[in-house]
Amino acid sequence: MKQIITTEQKPIKLWLNDMEAGALAQARNLANLPFVFRHIAIMPDSHQGYGMPIGGVMATQGVVVPNAVGVDIGCGMCALQTTIHSLDHSDLKKIIGGSREYKGGIRSAVPVGFSHQSKKQDETLMPGGVDSAGSHLPIVRQEYDSARKQIGTLGGGNHFIEIQQGDDGFIWIMIHSGSRNIGFKVAHHYNKVAIALNKKMNSPVPANWQLAFLPLESPEGQAYLEEMRYCVDFALANRKLMMEQVKQALIDVVGDVSFGALINIAHNYAALENHFGENVMIHRKGATRACQGQLGIIPGSQGAASYIVTGKGEPESFSSCSHGAGRKMSRTQAQKELDLDDEISRLDALGVVHALRGKSSLDEAPGAYKDIAVVMENQADLVDIRVQLKPLAVIKG
Repeated sequence: MKQIITTEQKPIKLWLNDMEAGALAQARNLANLPFVFRHIAIMPDSHQGYGMPIGGVMATQGVVVPNAVGVDIGCGMCALQTTIHSLDHSDLKKIIGGSREYKGGIRSAVPVGFSHQSKKQDETLMPGGVDSAGSHLPIVRQEYDSARKQIGTLGGGNHFIEIQQGDDGFIWIMIHSGSRNIGFKVAHHYNKVAIALNKKMNSPVPANWQLAFLPLESPEGQAYLEEMRYCVDFALANRKLMMEQVKQALIDVVGDVSFGALINIAHNYAALENHFGENVMIHRKGATRACQGQLGIIPGSQGAASYIVTGKGEPESFSSCSHGAGRKMSRTQAQKELDLDDEISRLDALGVVHALRGKSSLDEAPGAYKDIAVVMENQADLVDIRVQLKPLAVIKG
């Protein structure tokens, strides 16, 4: 831990030395909520979000806050070790695919950005199989058929598929994606429900904090929790299907290859956990669980190292750690201020098969993100590094 702010109703414990003004203001709001338990924890990749800063961890008693989970419910990471020791540049381009020179590959198998599957995927791929969308989950039921075309798709923004070289001597696959539109619809619906309910009950939480809440024992709170959990499961199913496509792309190019056990970690969700002897609702928004001995994934930016880690179960962070490097520039700022040629040269010098194609993609350039080495140093008391992963090839939405 780097510093503690004690000027609010509850302390704010930060694992970074400085924090942008907007994110700090949001953290102060959290610390003054009447239902917050013990303190607010801010991870070293933190930056401004909507209502709650990305990289924030909040424990509450008796309520759940939809905006403290966010719109991409269940967004997270999967990583997989292969038995391959190296890949040359030509093989990487074949595996990535989607070009005139190298057709097929991952780009042909996994829709990215706003693209969806051309037809509905088999219901057995959906969480819970064919019985997954019960009538008691109204938003899931409403979006279910659309979600069957979105499962196995990457999405846009900072979502990625990356092929990496581990310092353990093996090639790894890493995927970052979430719950696509179904998570967005669930989040949007229940935040509106929370706003209306808070207005009706004369909530003491200012509306402009964007932190409307649902009592856990209310029908609305229970409905949100059920639909949120479905979205977390859908996000994992989405990553699993993409991982199968990526594995097949590797097999098509290199032939005989085996794969290790899948590591999965989510970073946008709320869950009932026991901390400091109390059962509390832990909200992790752009933060991941890091219990004692738990395997985790902390990705860097495009062109920077990523890490497989083991959690230390630090009580003061509510057994949490960062979910990545974290932005140091907004998307708009990055597109205005970063130099495309410089960013491309930086990636080319590293030999990375990258996803920078024009000025509009600068929001995901390495220069838009914090230094992952500093982020990892700041959370040395939260995780131990097991494997450092160097990027070889990256697909972005």
